[in-house]
Amino acid sequence: MPAFGLQRWARTLARSLLVPLLALGVIPASAAAPAGRVVMAWHVTVSPSWFDPSTAPPQITPFGMLYAIHDALVRPYPGHKMGPSLAESWIESTDGKTYEFKLRPNLKFHNGDPLTAEDVKFSFERYRGASASILHERVAQVEIVDPLLVRFHLKEPWPDFMTVFGTTASAAGIVVPKKYLTQVGDEGFKKHPIGAGPYKFVSQNPGVEVELEAYLEYWRRIPNVKTLVMKSVPESTTRAVMLKTGETDIAFVLDGPDAEGIQKDPRLQIVPTKHASIFWIEFAEQWDVKSPWHDARLRMAVNLALDRKRINEAACLGFCPPAGVIVPRVMDYALQVEPPPYDPQKAKQLLAEAGYANGIDAGVFAAIPGFPTVAEAVVNDLNAVGIRVTLRPMERAAFYAEWKEKKLRGLFMTAVGNSGNAASRVESFMQSKGAYAYGGYPDIDELFIRQADERDAHKREAMLFKIQELTIERVMYAPLMDLRALMGVGPRIARHTITDVWMSPFPAYEDIELKN
Repeated sequence: MPAFGLQRWARTLARSLLVPLLALGVIPASAAAPAGRVVMAWHVTVSPSWFDPSTAPPQITPFGMLYAIHDALVRPYPGHKMGPSLAESWIESTDGKTYEFKLRPNLKFHNGDPLTAEDVKFSFERYRGASASILHERVAQVEIVDPLLVRFHLKEPWPDFMTVFGTTASAAGIVVPKKYLTQVGDEGFKKHPIGAGPYKFVSQNPGVEVELEAYLEYWRRIPNVKTLVMKSVPESTTRAVMLKTGETDIAFVLDGPDAEGIQKDPRLQIVPTKHASIFWIEFAEQWDVKSPWHDARLRMAVNLALDRKRINEAACLGFCPPAGVIVPRVMDYALQVEPPPYDPQKAKQLLAEAGYANGIDAGVFAAIPGFPTVAEAVVNDLNAVGIRVTLRPMERAAFYAEWKEKKLRGLFMTAVGNSGNAASRVESFMQSKGAYAYGGYPDIDELFIRQADERDAHKREAMLFKIQELTIERVMYAPLMDLRALMGVGPRIARHTITDVWMSPFPAYEDIELKN
């Protein structure tokens, strides 16, 4: 048994004592029964793969479904950046190598099966999502002490263990039912998931609609709304029309022109999110000496061609601040830096210096679906300086798959909104072994390894700042702007809860309230 730090225990206990009475699982008999129905129009096709946390990519979008159906040992929820959830408390050992989680008593999955430490161990060992490599490399063992107590033993101290495990940086902390999943298998689970979150699965029309129903035994509170319907509505204009006609109550991620129309309707409102999302352009072939994109002058020309201020105003109504690095400014250890200036003449000059005085045919330009105004504005800016690209329409699932499989070539635009800190972004996208990285540099890899073991916050910050500075010096990316997704809220909603969860664009589902 390792020696645990008393101060850390005190802090953890204090956090758990701040949870309201309902959060401790004590639900008054007089609590109102869930009532009503809320329809949410999603900006992308809702994928059945999002029912299963084990394969979650480094994106925030799947958590809009995951945290409705499932729950985690610890996670962000209203009032808590990383709060005790299925685990009522946790302790870090003084040497930083062991984390002990105490589960709440009498937890049950939606099918009535008890939730125990065995499910926790099974869920972690099954996890193979975007952060699987680093988690499984650093966690030596998951020990079941008793049905309500589980210990994670690390090979070495890792300051970011809880950040990666306990936020939307990964879905590794989400707990799924071992018995049920073993019976139905991975594919069966995607057809009918069972979780321990505030809403239980009722039915789905794959790619079209998912219906959920309030789970009356959820530990934190009984949800206010009985039924949630998640609809796939990829067209922003259609989502806006549905909000105006009352076909949907919340419209996710509206495009700028559609959001502007909603703003003018006194019955409706636009809510900008506060999550850690950012757009950038990848140069997938910059490490290929035979590719024109190996020349940093071309990559800088792309940066100078982008009128970030105008794109922000057109696509985000001015809510999306232009970015100079691909780590969102709201994250810990994010380098606060000005974006490159808009200078189309200098961009043309750099193209000429690189041997492309008449411009360059850069082929198709893939852009993450759901943001048409951003994509079209970027394409127009590039074409205007002679970087000739053609926009390639794609489905969200296909875009993610091709990105991870390194099939997207040339230039492409992506966006990432999962939380964590600068180190978690470096892990996935900047260091050469990152799940979504097309290449890297030895000095960045070395700095990443060193900072991961550094327990002094100031020394870590200096190394993470240096990594971000190197990405700028080498023009590894063309950062565009931080995303503040524009969410439309209809007249039936009394409390939308969209900005209540730390660094999440999605509502705290169990806290949504309808008007009487």
